Amino acid sequence: MHRFSLNQITTKNWTLPEAVAGCAEAGVEWIGLWRDRVAEVGVDTAAALLRDHGVRASSLCRGGSFTGAGPDGPVADPIGDTAAAIDEAAALGAPVLVLVVGGIAGGDLPGSRAAVAGALEQLAPYAAERGVRLGLEPLHPVQCAERSVLCTLDQAVDLAEPYPEEVVGVIVDEFHVWWDPRIEAAIARAGRRIAGFHACDQLVPLPDPLLGRGLPGEGPIDHRRLLGLATEAGYTGPVEVEVFNAALWARPPKEALASAITAYRTHVAEPAGTPLP
Repeated sequence: MHRFSLNQITTKNWTLPEAVAGCAEAGVEWIGLWRDRVAEVGVDTAAALLRDHGVRASSLCRGGSFTGAGPDGPVADPIGDTAAAIDEAAALGAPVLVLVVGGIAGGDLPGSRAAVAGALEQLAPYAAERGVRLGLEPLHPVQCAERSVLCTLDQAVDLAEPYPEEVVGVIVDEFHVWWDPRIEAAIARAGRRIAGFHACDQLVPLPDPLLGRGLPGEGPIDHRRLLGLATEAGYTGPVEVEVFNAALWARPPKEALASAITAYRTHVAEPAGTPLP
């Protein structure tokens, strides 16, 4: 359990104070924060909640939308918004800011991807100054048009490579990358550039491209194998259980957290005694 992190979206109906207190009560050391929930109480109050309960932020979600096209429509100032998110992550003690880079703008896929590279060039020095690592998260290709023109882990590593690994890293989200025939080689290539690992499963048949996720063990993904590959590559940080699922959200959050912990222990965590690299 020393690596288990509750991503806030898994218990969507908990406020931040409720989620932090719920983690502390369950003995969970880490929480993956979302900016909208932090904004409800303010960054300073959120940071105090974490300190008071002895819970650490594994990441802050999210910055990005660098193409100007986000899932909720046009984004006016993605650079300014992400810079603000970097400041928030630094204040919260979150070591990683997760980046979802944006969908296709104006029907121009190459130009949209070039915009992402240009945004990184502007923001990486600022993130380094603030001590926050940028985590590029590739999303499944079905979400390319509206959410992310970054679709594979190899693409993410390509974008990250010009920068120090402690400044720009990549996120391995199982739902988005498990299908990739190059995933073993891509994880090994990413190595210590891996800045986060998100565990969840894919429901079969897939009911929805966003909400068609389940707890680990409810679908075909070999979680222990993928986490083992990431660990062998050098990632020994928190593992966020991140599940977008309307049925799970309808359950009492405390119950959902207990189910997430059980699923993690059963299907994700390394067997006891497994040595780290």
